[in-house]
Amino acid sequence: MPTIEVSHKDLCQLIGKKLAIEELKDVILYAKGEVDEVSGDLLKIDEKDSNRPDLWSAEGIAREIKGRLNPKGCPKYEVKKSDVVVKVNRKNKTVRPYTVCAVVKNLKINLDVLSQIIQLQEKIHTTFGSNRKEIAMGIYDYDRIKPPIRFTTFKPEGIKFAPLDFEEKMTLKEILEKHPKGKEFAHLLTQCKEYPIFIDANDEVLSMPPIINSNYSGKITEKTRNAFIECSGFNLKFLIPALNVVVAALADRKAEIQSVKVVYPNKTIVTPDLTPKKASIDVDYVNKVSGLNLSGKEICKLLQQANYDSELKSKKIDLLYPAYRQDIMHPRDVVEDVIISYGYNKIEPVVPKLKTESGIAEKEIFSNKVSELMTSLGFQEILSYSLANKEHLFNRMNLKEEQVVEIENPVSLNWNVFRTWLLPSLMEFFSNNQHVTYPQKIFEIGDVVLIDEKQETGTLDVRKLSAAVSDSRIGYEDIAPILDAFLSSMKVNYKLKRCKHASFIEGRVADVVAGGKIIGFIGEIHPAVLKNWHLEMPVAAFEIDIEEFR
Repeated sequence: MPTIEVSHKDLCQLIGKKLAIEELKDVILYAKGEVDEVSGDLLKIDEKDSNRPDLWSAEGIAREIKGRLNPKGCPKYEVKKSDVVVKVNRKNKTVRPYTVCAVVKNLKINLDVLSQIIQLQEKIHTTFGSNRKEIAMGIYDYDRIKPPIRFTTFKPEGIKFAPLDFEEKMTLKEILEKHPKGKEFAHLLTQCKEYPIFIDANDEVLSMPPIINSNYSGKITEKTRNAFIECSGFNLKFLIPALNVVVAALADRKAEIQSVKVVYPNKTIVTPDLTPKKASIDVDYVNKVSGLNLSGKEICKLLQQANYDSELKSKKIDLLYPAYRQDIMHPRDVVEDVIISYGYNKIEPVVPKLKTESGIAEKEIFSNKVSELMTSLGFQEILSYSLANKEHLFNRMNLKEEQVVEIENPVSLNWNVFRTWLLPSLMEFFSNNQHVTYPQKIFEIGDVVLIDEKQETGTLDVRKLSAAVSDSRIGYEDIAPILDAFLSSMKVNYKLKRCKHASFIEGRVADVVAGGKIIGFIGEIHPAVLKNWHLEMPVAAFEIDIEEFR
């Protein structure tokens, strides 16, 4: 979950009321946050909702608290029309096809405002943006830019500009090789023959997304009064709310928001659009889901505190909610806001009038046995999410994309498909724990979701075990005895059969065969995969289907 830092004084000014730390700890629950640490004026807040980027800044938290303390319904934002045009080149279609933009004027920036802008931008990059792959945001000094702006592509050595914090002009290729951000995110452009560029009418480069802004116009300081903002990526469904979150935060700072015309080869759009969104909900449905007994007027009042406009029509309530909210996908999401306003702690517990018998499912009993066995072999168990993304499942594992079960309306590009295997989760764990002492020995037992048209749902849940070892000197000969010890203990007769698997080194990988069926694989991870996960230590691993011998 996102952890953000805000100034206590700045937050109170945005709320419009001075609140002591203890008072703030109570009301910040309305914004799904908890104050984890207080250091002078600085507050560290743990935000409990990864689907609400509008809460990942002081402005968003203040907006939510202010709604409860002084309810005024859905915030209204005026978007004035500007003359700025961004022209998207046809070449971008295969590189980075979409962008949405805005102009923000009359900014009053101090250190608190600057820290919140940077923090919000980075949180959006790492979460919604799948670490910049799907969404990259650039904020520029508008007074240094001459419209119209072009969003186009250049060859790696086709243009030069000075990247942020550098005075020397470099080619795009040199930036990827020499600049810290270029080195960090170069993998996002490795498949591209040309690289995306924002450039103005004076041929001044604004940025090379998703890598780095230019040093000329891509730096925001306390002296900046007007800004140009762009979000680029692969799906407008994510880019639009990302832009809305940022401009709404700046509008709460009394800045003036202006729209930009974005001209594509086949269409033209105008962004940002902060027109409130529409929804409706049934009074009886709210009471059924919440367990409360509220009247329509009471529900409307609670929703007003959650920044909704509401109109009661008999048993139905028509709603307007802010454009920066992209998490309202089902009536239950509205009910959640009703309950937050009402107060979870005010709800009286009710004992269900349903006779049930407790017990552990046979699959879980077996999985516990497997866990105990792997632990006895010196491995540490991890637990990761069943939701993943194609980048982790395929691209980083050096594989071609396959058909997977996808979420129809995902709120985050990090979690938009069901995983088809466990090993990518273990690789991510290694990548995030390189500071921990080696050797690292980990395993996971979990379900994967596979396409199976024979099933009623068209999908099949399969329980798997994956184990991996990472150290300075690790190879096939280190992981093979672990697999043998495990399968022998489970009294499974098996054999290994040479195979090819793009995630593993050729000649150092094999299928695991039991009962005449391939139940998994074992081998040494390919260097290209290690590089994709930014790992310096080698990894050996196996993954098997434990449903086959449960």
